Amino acid sequence: MHSIGIPLWAWVVFYVSVVLMLVADLKMFTRNGEHEVGISEALKMTAVWIGVSVLFGLGIWLFYPLGDSHEKAMEFFAAYLIEKSLSTDNLFVFLMLFSYFGIERKYQHEVLFWGIFGALVLRSIFIFAGVAVIDRFEWILGLFGLFLLYTGAKMFGHSDEQTDLSQNFIVRWVSKAFPVSDKLHGDKFFIVEAGRRLATPLFLALIAIELSDVIFAVDSIPAVFCVSRDPFIVLTSNIFAILGLRALYFALAALTKYFKYFKYGVGIILMFVGLKMLLTMDDYINALMAWAGLSVRMPHIEISTVLSLGIIFGILLLAVLLSYVSTTREGSKS
Repeated sequence: MHSIGIPLWAWVVFYVSVVLMLVADLKMFTRNGEHEVGISEALKMTAVWIGVSVLFGLGIWLFYPLGDSHEKAMEFFAAYLIEKSLSTDNLFVFLMLFSYFGIERKYQHEVLFWGIFGALVLRSIFIFAGVAVIDRFEWILGLFGLFLLYTGAKMFGHSDEQTDLSQNFIVRWVSKAFPVSDKLHGDKFFIVEAGRRLATPLFLALIAIELSDVIFAVDSIPAVFCVSRDPFIVLTSNIFAILGLRALYFALAALTKYFKYFKYGVGIILMFVGLKMLLTMDDYINALMAWAGLSVRMPHIEISTVLSLGIIFGILLLAVLLSYVSTTREGSKS
């Protein structure tokens, strides 16, 4: 592994710090008891999480012990931006899930806390497994690249009109797997009723969000591998991107109309990282062409991490600006 020089104690400190930050985040959200998280509170917490992530990236810039620390910091920020943009788009699905299960806004932070905690565990497993597989079978990056191109192109044909999740296979599976109470019971995930232990809609929402995140990780983790194969960089950028998702969710829930074209920006980013990934496979592609008897050769084109960071940031900024301008114009006409 590329981060074999990172000592075990550093990994332990990192994970302990993450858990402590999550608990502190939960305490801050619930310090006033059950309440609806307002946009001002959500934006402040989002800014705090982004600030913590930037400080961590600067720490890599100054102190990373392996290789060029400046390059590693750029890899972290590029991977963070990719993961943050993909995760942000996925929050709109969470919004639909909460609506479908009828989860009141004041109980949503509890579901998101445990959902993010579960995502940290599952994504850690996926990333370490992914690094091990890529170290042994580097050609699999080409398959990842093709998959990301396909996924990114698909986002342009996806309609936002469909909000009825009753036919979604995750929702159907969760509903069949557990005996469920027909109404919410505050912030409880389980209740005992007539001697039977029943799951509440709150628990169903948690499982649906957890399974959805597993599916989303199939896109996001391969995308991050396009800028770094260092497990420490991939893992930390992934975790910092999803740590602030709970605060960002409540901000987006109020500002969703200003993200009209955001999914198209995410689609372009997916296609960009898929193409970047394929460009690193020129040796394999040329060998395959030679085996097939073709004289065409793919040139070696390398896109630097700094350029990748600029392109990804530019795409996100353009998507948000276009969404804002479009929404403002529509508002002025009405």
